[in-house]
Formats: sequence, structure tokens, C-alpha cells
Amino acid sequence: MPNTLAERLHIDYPILLAPMAGEASKAPLIAAVSNAGGLGVLGAGYMSPQKLLATIAEIRALTSRPFGVNLFVMEPGERNAAGVDAMAQALQRYHAELGIAAPALPASLEENYHSQMEAVLAANVPAFSFTFGVPSAQHMAALKAGGACLMGTATTVDEAVELERRGVDVVVAQGAEAGGHRGTFLNEDFGQAMIGTMALVPQVADAVRVPVVAAGGIADRRGVRAALALGASAVSVGTAFLTTIESAVSDAYKLALTGPGSRNTGVTRVFSGRPARGVRNRYMDEMQAFETTAPVYPVTNALTRAMRQAASQQGRAEFLSLWAGQAAPLSRNWSVAQLMEELREGLGQSDLPLSG
Repeated sequence: MPNTLAERLHIDYPILLAPMAGEASKAPLIAAVSNAGGLGVLGAGYMSPQKLLATIAEIRALTSRPFGVNLFVMEPGERNAAGVDAMAQALQRYHAELGIAAPALPASLEENYHSQMEAVLAANVPAFSFTFGVPSAQHMAALKAGGACLMGTATTVDEAVELERRGVDVVVAQGAEAGGHRGTFLNEDFGQAMIGTMALVPQVADAVRVPVVAAGGIADRRGVRAALALGASAVSVGTAFLTTIESAVSDAYKLALTGPGSRNTGVTRVFSGRPARGVRNRYMDEMQAFETTAPVYPVTNALTRAMRQAASQQGRAEFLSLWAGQAAPLSRNWSVAQLMEELREGLGQSDLPLSG
């Protein structure tokens, strides 16, 4: 039988680009995935409303196929700046090495989530995914009224059940192997939500009635086949797309993902203040003392932004947040179309294709 989630999303294959905010959030990559029959998803967590709308317009100029937008659900307000001075002092050595001004908190720590959401609603996007929390009932209703498929991130069964209760159309089960920020929103102890994809997906599939997307550790046909066998209706792939030709991440980032060091990833708070998995580098190793004392997101994220931007411009991977999952060593330098062809090989014949 045809894949019902792919039908719901009006895509050919149940393969989603994992939303990756920052360097990777560029229209050509999102459009390429959609043009290849999957669902490109724009990680817009760091975008201003104006930039978000402009990028959506660029995506629509590059593809007529469905795509999605992802936001961090973060209520605006005062942020606890405890520990900023100590961390800024520790960062000074890296700023000096990069030849940039001393570290300091910018006037604005983050984009306004509510303003971002208004932009998403105005753009009438085909799919909307979210992480770090759950949108308000009013926003959920407005998105559904516009025809958007709602996809929420869960790192535990309890979170998946809560997402279904709140009305999502799809649960994205994010395993511990996944790169980037953890989507945990019910547990203050992030460690308790570090459940592997193989253990998480079947439990979530048994606990909810809505379709489940498997995320974390999927980079080739074997991962796709395993995820579907575990009960997932689709897969979400992130790290493997970072090294494609269409990816806009820096050469230093791509080299880190395709080199031997990619076998060594870790979950850290020292880049953003929120646990996130990336390739271990000098900064992560030298800043381990701040794993428990770094100011919570988005304060640390704002404090390290200048360092990360300078490091990207200078090709200094040792100071970059090299977000990547545990399947990073499977990454290759090829096109989106070639990677999609590889991933499609993991689908059963009943999943190929829905159109075209």
C-alpha cells in the first residue's frame, strides 16, 4: 500500500530533511530535497521574520513541491544571565586567537518566537515542525486552518503522548544519536531523555495513533530500512545532507564531517547552553568545566555567536559548533539527488513512488 504519511505531505518518498538552523538553513538545500521527492524542511529558529519570509519566497522560486518550516518554541522574556562573566572570561582567549573583540552579550539574545510564528502563518506553509516545546492551542489551530501538517519533536514516550494530546499530525521521535539540539521539553533532566532511536521509535509507535517519523542515526538505506521495520512511517535525515554539494555549510565543517574525527561526537552545553550533539573539537574539550555552569539557552548561544561566526570565516573548525549525529562517518560529498537515491533504496516497493 502507498505510504499514508507521504500522501498526507504530498511527497513521493517518506524522507524528510531534518531541520538544521544556522549555516545549513539555505533555500537551495531545502528545495533540492523537495525536488528529489522528499520534504525539505527549513530550520528557521535563528531567522528574523523578514529573513524567514524571504527564504520561504526563495524556496518557492526553486521548487513547486511541498516543504516545511521549523521553529524553536521559546517564550520571549528575560533570560537568566548567571555565569555570563565567568564564561566570557574563558572565551576571551579564543577571541584573541581569532583576532576579534572581547566577548559580550549582544543587545538581542534571540529572535522573537511569536513574530516568527506570525511570519509562518502569513506564508501559509505546507508543513510546520517544532522543537523545544509546543505551540499554543491558538497557533496550532491557525496552522491547521491554513492546511499545514503539524510535526512535533519528542525524545521520550511521554512527550510523544503529550504531543498527540495537543493535536499534532505527526510525531518526530528524536533518538539520542541525532545531531544538533535535543528537543526535550518535559524533562528537566536531559539525561533521562537520551533514548536511542532503536528503543524509542517502536515505543512511540505503540503509544500514539499518529504517524511517527524516526530521527537520529539514519544516513543510508540501512538506516531507512531499520526505521521502517521499527514502526516509523518516515525518516528524518540531517547530518548526511550537510556534506552534499547543495549544502551551504563551510568547507571546514564538511571536512570535519567526512574526516576520521567524525567518529567522536558528544553532547555538550558549552556552545549554546542547551544539550546538543556535535563532533568533538578543541573548544568542547577545553570548556568541559562549563558543562554544568554555562548560562542556559539562549544566553550562551548569544555569547559564543561572534566566536563561531569568526571561526567559520577563518576556517577554524576547532571553534565551530560542528553539530552532527553519530552516523556522521557515513557522510559523503555528493549531490542531494544521489543521497536521496541511496535513501530510497531502503524503502519497500510499496513506498515507491507515489507520483511521477
